[in-house]
Amino acid sequence: MTQIKLCGLTREEDIAAVNRWRPDYIGFVFANSRRQVTPEQARHLKAGLDPHIKSVGVFTNALVQSIIELCETGVIEVVQLHGNETEEYIRALKQKTTCFVIKAIRVQSTEQILQAQKLSCDLLLLDTYQKGLYGGSGKTFDRALIPTLHKPFFLAGGLESGNIAQVVEECHPFGVDVSSGAETDGLKDETKIKRIIEAIRSIG
Repeated sequence: MTQIKLCGLTREEDIAAVNRWRPDYIGFVFANSRRQVTPEQARHLKAGLDPHIKSVGVFTNALVQSIIELCETGVIEVVQLHGNETEEYIRALKQKTTCFVIKAIRVQSTEQILQAQKLSCDLLLLDTYQKGLYGGSGKTFDRALIPTLHKPFFLAGGLESGNIAQVVEECHPFGVDVSSGAETDGLKDETKIKRIIEAIRSIG
């Protein structure tokens, strides 16, 4: 079953919606973004989250210790690195936490993805490259660039209910990561969340 991650939750209404429709993961963005939340906000939202749904913290070039604190206090269970983090950074992080680590790659070439799978992260996240942005562009990339990978990966970039099932059947990702495709006017939309999850679940 393809895993579903809904990223960029910021409100109690978002938590209520995901508790009803049950994606596998949700994301709290701690990086600079219009969806950014503070550790205190994330802690409050996590307290209301169904325990069967894993919480992911999204970071861009953050201090390792700040990530560790969120892991140790249970605010997040998975770390997603969306910046220029190196293999040394990932290794240092994994030495200090048992949380799974996802490394996001802003795809520009097949060779770039093949190199990325050598990193010691647990999963990759393949997203759209857009100059000046670390993610959340809502735009697609050429998925023909994705090679056969032995490391599991999430797929992001321009996914929404109308295209997500076809993309999964073409690319066979471990999971999909949706943010702007589940929003209306910049806020999470429960109807869109429902449609995305139903589209994925329908393909088994």
